[in-house]
Amino acid sequence: MQQQARSRSQHTGLLRRVFALIDRRLALILPAPAVIVIALLMGYPFVYTLMLSVQRVDVTLTRFSFVGAANLVKVLLEDDRFRNAVWVTLYFSVASLLLELALAMIMALVLNRTFRGLSVIRTLFLLPLVATPTATSVIWLIMMEPSIGILNYFLELLRLPPSLWVASPTTVIPSLVWINAWHGVPFVMLILLAGLRSLPREPFEAARIDGASKLQEFVQITLPLLKPAIVVAMLFRAIDTLKVFDVIWIMTRGGPGRKSETLHVYSYLTAFEFYELGYGSAVILVFMGIILVISIVLIRLRQRAWL
Repeated sequence: MQQQARSRSQHTGLLRRVFALIDRRLALILPAPAVIVIALLMGYPFVYTLMLSVQRVDVTLTRFSFVGAANLVKVLLEDDRFRNAVWVTLYFSVASLLLELALAMIMALVLNRTFRGLSVIRTLFLLPLVATPTATSVIWLIMMEPSIGILNYFLELLRLPPSLWVASPTTVIPSLVWINAWHGVPFVMLILLAGLRSLPREPFEAARIDGASKLQEFVQITLPLLKPAIVVAMLFRAIDTLKVFDVIWIMTRGGPGRKSETLHVYSYLTAFEFYELGYGSAVILVFMGIILVISIVLIRLRQRAWL
């Protein structure tokens, strides 16, 4: 009996020590499964891409030859098509962000007021947020069709010349920017609207007493106070816009004449159309580096905005 009691006491003491250890490490143990799964989902593709980037793969996808940093050197120093893709990506991303910010700010200022039908208008403004980019891209492609598209019909009603939209080298990027902004504006608007609702009333009341106009209130009070919300919205949208692929691929596939060939499209064509998996992986690695640098800059801006 004494031996059983002693064994039971030792077992109880061991359980207490285990539970005490778990309790002290609870902050690490609870998120551990999710961290492990995310690490596997992100780590394996990255390591595999890194391994492919230092190899040359033949068209049969069965023979691999080690080439070291040759692919990366060629991407950075010799590939004019890569440099064009970088320019197109930056042009498309910056234009989309500026347009989204301008439209979202207008929508947020409108929805920040109280008037009849506000809930209906808010719902209509949020519809693009729940739409599938692939399906809506097909719809936009039909609407922008030069001969039967409804957009050219509206231009004819306004006595304006028809446009080729995504079929023209001069209008393809503006057209894609508009479509991407149509998808992203509701998200930015929600963040800005939340920021507007949280602004203090005292500065605006003081400005009205001093005789400030609405424009002066917006420029000197609203924008500075709203800067943290603007930076957060632009951070998320910049990352999303840099990796846009589905809209561009459905609408243009990088054409006409590579005028809309972003880095994602170029890497996809290189790897899966030209079967240069090693070189396409090198392009993706360089693209990841560009996104990392831009993300760090935006995060620094966000930190400063909260100071």
